[in-house]
Parts: sequence; C-alpha cells; structure tokens
Amino acid sequence: MAILEARAAEQVVEACVRTESVRKCVFTSSLLACVWRQSYPHHRRRFPTIIDESCWSDESFCRDNKLWFALGKTMAEKAAWRAARGRDLKLVTICPALVTGPGFRRRNSTPSIAYLKGAHAMLAEDLLATADVERVAEAHVRVYEAMTGGGAAGGRYICYDHVVRRGEEFAELQRQLGLPTGVSAVSRPGYSDDGDGRFALCNGKLARLVSSRRRCTYDVYYPASYD
Repeated sequence: MAILEARAAEQVVEACVRTESVRKCVFTSSLLACVWRQSYPHHRRRFPTIIDESCWSDESFCRDNKLWFALGKTMAEKAAWRAARGRDLKLVTICPALVTGPGFRRRNSTPSIAYLKGAHAMLAEDLLATADVERVAEAHVRVYEAMTGGGAAGGRYICYDHVVRRGEEFAELQRQLGLPTGVSAVSRPGYSDDGDGRFALCNGKLARLVSSRRRCTYDVYYPASYD
C-alpha cells in the first residue's frame, strides 16, 4: 500500500508538470512523515530535540513497527519531491497532525485509526498533535497565496494547533473520534519516563507565513492560534 501511495503521488506531480496551466502545487502529506525515528537517551541523542520541517520519519523504523500509514505518507511525500525536482513546477508540502473538527471526526474514522497506530509512543514523546480541519484548510490557502508572484512560500510546513500531553486528553480524543480505546503502542528503544527521550514539535515556519499573510490581506478569516 505504501508503494502504491508513493506511485500515486509521483503521478499527481507528473500530471501537474504536464499541464501548462499548473505551475504551483500544494501537496498534503502528514506530520507522521516527520516524527517516527528511533529515540535515544539524552546523552546519546542522534537527532535534534526539535521536530520541524527538516525532519523525516525513518522508513526502516516504520516498517519494523508496522506503521504503514506513516510509511505511506513518508514515501509519498519523498516521491512527490523527487518528481518535482528540476521541473517547471513549484511544489510545497503541508504536514498536518491528526485532523479533527466538528462534523469531521466520525466520518474520518478509518484514517484516524491508522494515524493513531503507535499513539502511546507519540504521547510519551510529546509528538501526538491535532489540527482543526478549518485551520488545515486555511494553511493550504495561505501557503498557496504566498507561492504567487515569487512569494516566500517554499519547502515543507508542519501544521498543528494542539499537542496532546496527558492520558486524559488522549482518552477524550479517542472518545470524540469514536475510536476503540485499545490503540496499540510502539515501543521506542532508549525511552525513559524521566523526560530524557522527549521531543518538541515546531510549526514556527507556518505560523510566520500565516501571520505575514494576514497582515497584508483584507480578506475575512477566522482567527487561528498556533503554538
């Protein structure tokens, strides 16, 4: 399935390249394409504590732990970037967290269940985040607008508005999504409960872009806060 998703992403980008009227593409990836990598105690940390747009999930780790949804998103985004490289197409990717929102929850249960595979490990590492569907949509619009006329938008953008840090929050999230409570965990080698193994998500790049676009537009929009 991950291979099929990667091929589909490549074909979408190829179709954009071949369409004369399309010179910009906003590709929706996932935060899961950034967060899954082996964790180590603080004194042996191989990766930065901050998880931002420069971070990629480890495909081998995803395969070993059967994180197929994350693997598919990672492979698909990488395939999109490869297909766009050196072509007459400006590509930007948005990596949203678990998408939630009124009317969106129960109708989206299948990908939500897939996203939450390994949720307990993400919760332990402060990497379990959510993004309201309206804010994700706004992020796509703002990024696309910023790509016009040689705008500053480019590369990847992490999108989330809340980090789930407590078990009670996670249980409530499962209840709201109508999901079973027994979501399986993925152990991370080297993790300890003393906090040494924790990471920190960063969506500052998107926050700066959205803020700058709001200052120079007269469009009506719904306020959105970013951590």
